[in-house]
Parts: sequence; structure tokens; C-alpha cells
Amino acid sequence: MKPNLLLAGVAGMALLAACQTAPADDMSDNLTAEETIEVETVMDAEEDVEVEAAVEAEMAEAAETVDDAMNVSNSVALAAALAMQPEEVQARYDARNPGATLEFFGIEPGMTVVEALPGGGWYSKILLPYLGPEGKLIGAHYPDEMWIRILPGADEERVAGILAQLEGWTETAEGWAGENGAKVYDYKLTTLPDDKAEKADAALFIRALHNLYRTEAELGTFTATIAETYRILKPGGVVGVVQHRASEDTPDEWADGNAGYLKTSIVVDAFEAAGFELEESSEVNSNPADDAGPGDIVWRLSPSLATTEEGSAEREAMAAIGESDRMTLRFRKPK
Repeated sequence: MKPNLLLAGVAGMALLAACQTAPADDMSDNLTAEETIEVETVMDAEEDVEVEAAVEAEMAEAAETVDDAMNVSNSVALAAALAMQPEEVQARYDARNPGATLEFFGIEPGMTVVEALPGGGWYSKILLPYLGPEGKLIGAHYPDEMWIRILPGADEERVAGILAQLEGWTETAEGWAGENGAKVYDYKLTTLPDDKAEKADAALFIRALHNLYRTEAELGTFTATIAETYRILKPGGVVGVVQHRASEDTPDEWADGNAGYLKTSIVVDAFEAAGFELEESSEVNSNPADDAGPGDIVWRLSPSLATTEEGSAEREAMAAIGESDRMTLRFRKPK
């Protein structure tokens, strides 16, 4: 090789070596002070991002763990409330599905819950121990003027007896609640005081809407009650509806509540008109065997069996159908 070519090759290798990137550990030796600060700042920022991401992941995992624990705790509390009911009540769980229904509505211990038409307390006696000492159950009775219009063969004496029972409902319900149950209050629908607005977490209408619709034309009770429910609920509050369901193709004049049945469309339209959003529906309380239509009333079925005689084939046929087919709807008041 010629001397000049050899020198050129050596020079080229030296230049190539000089242009190579220095190892990370020696990087600061080849940077100015300002460049070193900039690199360290970038590296610190990357480390901060990684730490924040790790913390957020841990917090999310912890939140999921807390939610899971709360769900388990709620399920245990609900199971306990269901188990403490007498055998004759538990015998109807397959038809009424109270556990799955309350879970679908999102009812939890510590809530303030309005229950329309609490009556003899079938659901109240489950809700009171489940809501617990931090919870509140508010019984919402029908307005006085409804009773004479919805009870068959009702007279003033019978209505007076019902109203007297309602006057003592809170005391009776406190007896159901015991020491560890929810606090008890009550009022009559369409008479809610202004200072009670946005106090409740949830409102339940379980087989209660048909009578309100029956007196809608005369008293306006259906729309007034739904508007009042919107007012009593906190933003984000829930309405749970379980109602005897009429097929959408049945005549409107039959599905007017007088037979016990309402169309789902009537209920949804009314709640949406009041400002609620239909969040979800469930078939947990459906019964396809109940194919009711004109001429049928809901009280022909269990548990009333009001249209047939004991021991008859007709009663046996009605009992075989089971309880009514029911819509189960969850509405929410927007936040």
C-alpha cells in the first residue's frame, strides 16, 4: 500500500471514532453544563411519569379492591336481610325475586329510600335491616282521596279505617326495624313539603303505579307523583319500578290500571316526560305464562286467586300460571 493511502485510512478511522456517540455513563463529560442540566431534567421527568403511572395503577387496583369488598359486604347484608324473613315470605322469593331486584336497582346500605305503597311491609321488612342504622326508609302512601276510588265496594267507614292505620305506620315500621334497622319516616304522595327536595337516593314503585294511573284522569295522581319523585331525589338518584305488565298490543282502555296492568310504554313515557332517563330494563320479574288481555285482572293470579273457588280446576289453572308478568325498570335523575 502507498504511504499516502495508508495515512488517509488511519485519519478516516480516527474521524469515525470521534463521531461515535459516547456511552451513557460518560455522556456528561462530552456535554456543556446547560446540555447536562437539560438531559437530567428530561430523565427526571420521565422518572416522574413512570412513578405517577405506577401510583395511579396502584390506586385504581386499590379502588377496585374496595369496590369489590363493598359489593361483597352489600351482598352479605342483603342475604342476611332476606334470610331473616319468615317462611311464608321466603316462599314467594322465586316469584318476586327481591334480592336480584334490589341489586338491579342499586340499593345499598346507608341509603335514603322512598318506598311507595309500603302497606303491610313485604318489601319494607327486607329494606329496613338491609339499609341498616345509617339508612332511612320513607314510606310514601297514596293520597287520602284515592282510597274511595280504588277500593272495590269502598265506603267511608272502610276508608277511615285505612287512614287510621296509615297514621300509625311509622310506629309499626319502627317495630319492624328494631335496633339495627333504618330510621323510618313517611308522607303522602303529592303532598311533599318543599324543604324535603333532593333528600333521597332512590325511590321504589313496586306494584304501585297502576292505582295512581287509575285516578290520573280525575286527580292527576300519576303525573303529579312522578314529578314529585323527581323533586325528592338527589341528582343522580334512582327510580326502581316493578309493575304488572300489559302487552303493547292490548287495548289502551283495558291497560289503564283498572285490571292491574300497565303498558311499559306508558310508564317510560311518563318518567321521561318528567326528566328521568331510562337507564336499563330487566326481565328478572318476567313471567311469559301470564298472557293477560281484555277480561283478565291481575288479582285472578297468585297470591289473591280472587276469581276462582278453592279446590276448583279453574283455581288450579290460575295457580299454575304463578304471579303476574312484570316489567322491571331503572330510571335515573340526571346529575
